[in-house]
Amino acid sequence: MKNIYLAGPFFSDEQIARLERVEAALEKNPTVASFYSPFRHQLEDLEFGSKEWAEAVFDEDRRELHNSEVVVGIVDYQDEHVDPGTAWELGYAGMQEKPVIVFKEKDGGINIMISVPGHAFVKDATDLAEYDFDALPKGDWDGPVF
Repeated sequence: MKNIYLAGPFFSDEQIARLERVEAALEKNPTVASFYSPFRHQLEDLEFGSKEWAEAVFDEDRRELHNSEVVVGIVDYQDEHVDPGTAWELGYAGMQEKPVIVFKEKDGGINIMISVPGHAFVKDATDLAEYDFDALPKGDWDGPVF
């Protein structure tokens, strides 16, 4: 069983609904020991947007990324632009040589900096609930890249 870091944007109702579908899938997956979702750790005791809050969020998320074994990254493009925080988290995971399971349910392409290092690609939360995080089967991106 693996410890997962869940990277993904949560700035709109659509993004939050997608994130919640992924969280529910991870909760059902028997190969997931636990997962950390930054959405659930907002550090509400600190003033949102303050320097203290920003540093605390960054430090906590980086520590959780470092302690995870696998990263699930929700790739949610607006045209050809991905959330920069999610992109940073995926890059940090890649630098640690952690497998990144890319979740992308919207149609369209993926930037090569995500499509090439991605370990596997999942388009439906149901499939994510059944993905074997112990065996970590590999899969290539089969859509367009830019």
